[in-house]
Amino acid sequence: MIQEAKKECRGSWYLPAGRMEPGETIVEALQREPLTLLTVEERGPSWIRFVFLARCTGGILKTSEEADAESLQAGWYPRTSLPTPLRAHDILHLVELAAQHRQRARHPLILPQELPCSLVCQRLVATFTSVQTVWVLVGTVGMPHLPITACGFTPVEQRASIKMAVLRLLQECLTLQHLAVETKGLLGLQHLGKNHTDGVCLDVLVTVAFRNPGIQNEPPKVRGESFFWWKVTEEDLQSQLLQRLQESSVVPVNI
Repeated sequence: MIQEAKKECRGSWYLPAGRMEPGETIVEALQREPLTLLTVEERGPSWIRFVFLARCTGGILKTSEEADAESLQAGWYPRTSLPTPLRAHDILHLVELAAQHRQRARHPLILPQELPCSLVCQRLVATFTSVQTVWVLVGTVGMPHLPITACGFTPVEQRASIKMAVLRLLQECLTLQHLAVETKGLLGLQHLGKNHTDGVCLDVLVTVAFRNPGIQNEPPKVRGESFFWWKVTEEDLQSQLLQRLQESSVVPVNI
């Protein structure tokens, strides 16, 4: 835990945190050794917080004699008796999430892929399942590809969850009033932060299902020609997708 030095919260305690600087990669901003992305929190595309499970690999704890404008001191504390006062209680569920992940990992180790992206956007792995068959929604414009939707930056869109961009894209090709759409979480993300291409692409796992009970062997009909349902026949890929879906083996997104 870090004791804050900023005027508005001086003396309070918080998890180590900070803003990314222009040109940094996500991992460079950590200045620690990340084990895995733990969760992503967002309040629209202009406020995204990446939470990592990490370990220290060296150095010593900062003491009060070394206080500066960044922080007053640091300390290790049992998660059941954190120091007070806390700057905010929004970190409590993060501490518990980390403890749960160390005890039983919900998803594989995931770190950002250092690939450029100019926008804040989402790459959808939108799935429909029937018995042990999986279909994935694919875009047809250009080469076949996973659908990508940009998160808007108008005043209205900045206040909306980036999850709304998922529904916006699916509304283009599916009749949603008869369907249940659920954003399960993240399979991964990409970001580079170099050469002024400081965007991020979130790889989002989404499920599409019929609202009415009963067995549906075929995915919902797609409107237009910009998308189609691709039946996954490669056994290894199909088993990986089914495992991720059945066990919710994804990085959670909190809004």
